[in-house]
Parts: sequence; structure tokens; C-alpha cells
Amino acid sequence: MAKSFIHYQEIKGKQYASIYTPRKVNGKKDNQPLYLGRVIDKENGIFTSKERGTFKYTLANGFSDSVSHGQKEEKLILDFGDAYVMYTVLKEHGFWDLFRSVLSGWEDTLCTMLFYRLLRGGASRYARDWWSGSYLSQICPRAKIESQRVSEFFLALGNEQVQREFFPKYLAKISDGQKNHGILIDSTGMPNDCHSPLTAISNHNGVISNETRLILAVDRITGLPLLFRYNPGNIVDVSTLKSTILELSTYGVSVDFSILDAGYYCEKNIKSLYAEEIRFITRLSPNLKLYKNLVRCHADTLESPENAIFYRERLLYIKRVPAELCGRTAYAYVAIDHQRRADEMYSFMKRSKDNKKKEQPADKLDYQRKSKGMFIIVSSDCVGISEILPLYYARQAIEQVFDFYKNNADLLPLRTHNEGTLRGHLMLSFMATIAYMLVNSLLDGTKFCADGAFRALHNLKCKVFDDCILVKEANSKVNDIAKHLKIEIPLKL
Repeated sequence: MAKSFIHYQEIKGKQYASIYTPRKVNGKKDNQPLYLGRVIDKENGIFTSKERGTFKYTLANGFSDSVSHGQKEEKLILDFGDAYVMYTVLKEHGFWDLFRSVLSGWEDTLCTMLFYRLLRGGASRYARDWWSGSYLSQICPRAKIESQRVSEFFLALGNEQVQREFFPKYLAKISDGQKNHGILIDSTGMPNDCHSPLTAISNHNGVISNETRLILAVDRITGLPLLFRYNPGNIVDVSTLKSTILELSTYGVSVDFSILDAGYYCEKNIKSLYAEEIRFITRLSPNLKLYKNLVRCHADTLESPENAIFYRERLLYIKRVPAELCGRTAYAYVAIDHQRRADEMYSFMKRSKDNKKKEQPADKLDYQRKSKGMFIIVSSDCVGISEILPLYYARQAIEQVFDFYKNNADLLPLRTHNEGTLRGHLMLSFMATIAYMLVNSLLDGTKFCADGAFRALHNLKCKVFDDCILVKEANSKVNDIAKHLKIEIPLKL
């Protein structure tokens, strides 16, 4: 019987090997090679392959997992800095263990998909390619990120029971014993042309689109998101306020103060806020009767020196007057932005002069002229005139969260038809937003934002050997970022 032999072949400067066992079947040669892999050490019989890793093989002794050739053989060079820093920050602040507790059996997969969204982004089918070149593959070696398994993962993460277990843990962690919260609530559209019960035509502020609507509740003090909800695009904001507050209460969040956009103002919501003893600040929509009455009563006397204040280098005139809301005494802050008024007045007068159609009634034209540059904020509490704008514009924090959600947590585009996988997608983006905001807050006051830091850290590489990981020398920018994050970049792991 012919003896087996190892056949070596060089391809693009690298040597590969296969085992050949000559034999005959029905009088014909039938050599069935067994692929060994890339040759690491030909003399000592050391090979490496995806299936076996690094191993030893000789014709005399067969396969062996022990590798005992002279020096350590480098297996991989990986992107190190971004994954290591993100992992360290989450670990030190308790979010790593919290996120891994969300979904039993999928811990490595969840962390891999979370990091992929934060550090790379894009379609999930490319996640494995990114993972294989990242240090995260050493932290999360059991990630199941083949295309079919990723779909299973999102479906599992979207399970209602999973989210009910996560939110109490998360909210208890970020609340630090605090029970009462001031909150910001707003919504944003997620364009979605997939056929789904959650997709509907929306008319939001005059913009028509086919979308699913995402609702966020954000803590006024910390700026961290507390909860996400979603609805078909044709569900208007005004009908979602009470449900959002009720869902927060089921997770132990007691709302005592809220800052709302004009889209949430209606008599039913105001009555509900008063009934729940929730103080509020909101802006009035110009089409409301109360808004029009306040403009007619106060527009002529508003622009006087005693009403003038400066806010963010802009001149405004603000007048506080009592206003009745649902039988309760509230306060209206009637305001004119001087610069905006000038711009709007110019456009209005130009259109009026250029308009050759039948002139409008004088009283209507007079109201339109008076209302230019005006806005009205109402509050359940009597707040100082100099304090009302900083309070109301604290709601810009939720706009920033939406910005992180969309641009840094890979929220859009939606790539799912199934409600379960959509929930999982939104949940993963929610956690990615938390992680991004954590790093961003730690870099506050520096010249870096989280996105810029990740890009710089990405260039720091590591070499993976059989028994250790050696980290390349960090440049000054990486060291500066690590210093601000209070992280020491190791040379060996």
C-alpha cells in the first residue's frame, strides 16, 4: 500500500499543505487530499487553519494541538484601541455586566453587535468581517454573527419579556436612588417603506412621509434616555403623552416635572398633568385660540425696555401674564425674538407688496404683522422671566439624544419587516446610545467627542500570540484620550 505524503504549494508568497494518500478505486487513481492549512514551521510540522487554529501534524504521530516550535508565532494583528477603551469604560461604569445580563446565551453576540454599531456601523451582514479584525473577537469569542443567527438574535432581543427585565435594572442604575424625575418627551420619524403594521403615512409639521414613529423619554438633569416607545407614523404626538408617562411609572419612574414640545399640548393632556400633579412647561402652537388671544392682548406693549432680555446673544422681549388652563391658574410667557421678527417682517411685507390678488381683511393683516417673531411658552409654575428660556430650551437635550440615536447608534435605515426584529433593532440602538453618551460625557470639556475619539483609537493595533497579546505603542493623541478617560493603555495582556 502506498504511503501518505504531505504536498506543499506556494500561493502568493505563502506556503500551504495538504495530505495525500494514494489509492485506487475500480482500477483508477483516487487521491483524496486532506487540507492542512498554511505552513507556519515546515521543519517542525506547524500549521494553521480556520477549522483547527494553530496545530502540529507529522506523518508519524498525526495531529497534535501542542505547538512547540522555537519562538512565539504571531497569529493576528487586530484593531485594538477603540474596542479596548469602549470595553474598559463600560466595565468600569457597570454597563458591561448590565448589557450582558439582558439576553442569556447571546452575551457575546449582543456585545459584538453593540460595538459594531458604535465603532463601525452599517449593514449587519458585515459585522463578522469587522469582528474578525477587532480585539473584541478576543473578548467575545463566542459571538454568533452569521447572517441567520443575527436575525435570530434581533428577534430574541425584541422579546417583550427581555425588555421588561432590562428597564428596571437600567433605570435603577442611572437613578441612583432618585424616585422623582423631570423628563423631556419628544418623537422623531423613522422613514420606513417596508410593508408592516407599524408603517403609516405621517404628516408631522407639514412634512408627509411613510414612517414608524420613535418616542423617547429623557431625564432632564442627566440627559440620559429613560425609555423608548414606537408607534405607526399616523399616531400623533398629542395622543402618546399619557401612555409614555404611564409606562415610565410601571418601571418605578415617578414623573414630577415635564418639558414638552407644542405637539403635546391639548386640553386632555393638561388636565391629566394637573391630575397627576406633574408640573410642566410647554410651547403653544400658533393655531390655538389661547395663542391668538395673547398675541392680540400683548403684542402692542411687548417691545419695551423693561421686557428686554438677552439670551445667547439674542435680544428678546418677554412678558409674563396669568393664563387660565383647564380651570387652573398658569403663566404665559409672551415673547418676541427681535432678530427673527425683523427677518419675518421683511419677508411678510415683501410678499404683501408683491401679491396682486385680492387684499386680505385689515384685521387679519394686522394680526399677521403683530405675530411675526413671536412665540408663547406656558408653565404651571411661576418662573422668573430670565429662567424660562433656559428651562424650556433644556429640551434641546432630547434633540441631541435623537441625533446620537440616528447618527452614532445606527438607528437608520430600518431594515426589517418584522415587529419583533424591529423591537430588537430599537433596543440595540437604545443601548448603543447609552454607551456613546457615557463616553461623550467623560470627554466633556476636551477637544474630543466620542466619535472623534473612536476614530483616533481605531489606529492603535495589537498583536495576538498564543499566550499573550502585545499592544503597539500609542501615539500622543491616543494617550491624551486615554488620560481624559482615566484609562491606562497596556503594553501586554
